[in-house]
Amino acid sequence: MTSCPFPTSIDALAKPMAFSAVAMENPPLAFAKGTSLLSLHKFVKPYAAKSKRLGKMQMQCLHQETAGNSTLHEDYKGDEQRPWKTSDARLVLEDGSAWRAKSFGASGTQVGEVVFNTSLTGYQEILTDPSYAGQFVLMTNPHIGNTGVNPDDEESSQCFLAGLIIRNLSICTSNWRCTETLSDYLTNRNIMAIYDVDTRAITRRLREDGSLIGVLSTDESQTDQDLLEIARKWKIIGVDLISGVSCETPYEWLKKTNSQWEFNKDQNLAKSFHVVAYDFGIKHNILRRLASYGCKITVVPSKWPASETLKMNPDGVLFSNGPGDPAAVPYAVETVKEIIGKVPVFGICMGHQLLGQALGGKTFKMKFGHHGGNHPVGNLRQGRVEISAQNHNYAVDPASLPVGVEVTHINLNDKSCAGLACPELKLMSLQYHPESSPGPHDSDPAFGEFIELMKANKT
Repeated sequence: MTSCPFPTSIDALAKPMAFSAVAMENPPLAFAKGTSLLSLHKFVKPYAAKSKRLGKMQMQCLHQETAGNSTLHEDYKGDEQRPWKTSDARLVLEDGSAWRAKSFGASGTQVGEVVFNTSLTGYQEILTDPSYAGQFVLMTNPHIGNTGVNPDDEESSQCFLAGLIIRNLSICTSNWRCTETLSDYLTNRNIMAIYDVDTRAITRRLREDGSLIGVLSTDESQTDQDLLEIARKWKIIGVDLISGVSCETPYEWLKKTNSQWEFNKDQNLAKSFHVVAYDFGIKHNILRRLASYGCKITVVPSKWPASETLKMNPDGVLFSNGPGDPAAVPYAVETVKEIIGKVPVFGICMGHQLLGQALGGKTFKMKFGHHGGNHPVGNLRQGRVEISAQNHNYAVDPASLPVGVEVTHINLNDKSCAGLACPELKLMSLQYHPESSPGPHDSDPAFGEFIELMKANKT
């Protein structure tokens, strides 16, 4: 596989040596202040004609990312403009720090809780994970956008996060499934994003101080102090975020995991089980995995009455992942209380936390949460380590749980509770995302355990 002969970040175009190092047959090229986009294309065109490695896609990416994004150099008095974007956005955190950046996606002013995600890939699944509602996601992996986006990797019907923060924005896409650039994708969905900001420094700040409220803005009419006041007035603790991401009416889910992505060929699908899945912000791949394990699935809204669920006579009930504070949705806790003990239940992420509260336990807000596709979890029952995908800011306090409830999994980074079980009540739960979107497949057998739980209840 040959590499792209040009810098993969738009800001690298500002560095003369980035071109002179790859000019090959062309003499070294040094750009003077104020070099125009036209002058740049005069160099790029003949080079593209000589090099088979620079295809039509790279030329289109270069043109799209530079056209309309140039600003007049402050030291140049002529009419020409430089062909790279300058800082036009700010991130102001509630601790008073302000970070200059460059915008892509939507423009405007947006407030949210800043969290960092350590996944190396899978940014499209992250963008469409409803659990990120109300949050700015900062990717610690420095290079984002190189695989573009495609319609197959969506985890919900839209982007629910407040915004995206990255270090470098790729100007090229190089994936055979790509149908759209990340920049166009976010623009079309009205999601704000920034790049060319020190994501390592912000991550260190979040690790030391905890998750912080921030404001993203491209509005130069607002001062840093104005944005700081917005950040300090906005609250996410105690807010019901589930209602804004749940479906409005029940529906049947029929799609299984696509055969080309199915990695578990040993599933016993001889008997089908009817599962009612509560949508607190459910991800599509959770539903696909349940369907692949032979389940008939009815998805219901977050406020669907427990009595209506029990009238359906399901073989099991799934309480899904979702955003925000579990203590802010007492109606969901009451629903869980009315269902547990009557049919087998499986809680994932938010569902796990709601089960903990319904059992009499307490939840608490973590310092900076767990967000990423590489968290080690100890499976205490099987004595093995699973690498997991996680996305949560709250956790269950195991010391608050009643006798008979077993902690089955722990996060090996901080020893927090990552899974529960109670055989007497026919329930199980995981704090993380076993469907692996994005992430490894280590925990996929949890769906099989849920099947066995339903089997045992029918015998």
